[in-house]
Amino acid sequence: MTLSLKEATGKDEQTLTNLYSLYLHDLSAYTDSIKLSEEGTFQFDGIPSFWTTVGITPYFITFHEEIIGFLLLLERPFLKKDNDYGVNDLFILNRFKGKGLGKQAIHLLLQQKKGKYFVIELMENEPAVAFWKNIYREFHLDFEERRELVDEEECLIQTFTVS
Repeated sequence: MTLSLKEATGKDEQTLTNLYSLYLHDLSAYTDSIKLSEEGTFQFDGIPSFWTTVGITPYFITFHEEIIGFLLLLERPFLKKDNDYGVNDLFILNRFKGKGLGKQAIHLLLQQKKGKYFVIELMENEPAVAFWKNIYREFHLDFEERRELVDEEECLIQTFTVS
């Protein structure tokens, strides 16, 4: 398989910061809470904590050894509740979308990490909602879903177990 997940490290911080800006740009189409900075970028200030907080792990998604996106995985001990894992963010560069690569990345993750997962999508982000519903259907995953306000945003929260 030419697609892989590669754990990002502190030396990758600038690359991840740049990708996060692109991710937030895409996400800004579905919420008014993401604003452009004075420097003209979308910024997430929490990236340095990824290297110091146990249970937060960023992965680059690579295809033919080229970075095409990332996913941010939350796990214990960062997660304190019922779930073992949370796919907090998933991003694929536009030119690679629609080719099944995001689905392959999730398949790899689920093969490597068994347990109870949660995923949160903005209700307005119909492509993300459709993506995850397709994952559940194609991978034959039973899931529970609820609507909830998260940071004053209407979201869908899904939980499922991979054994």
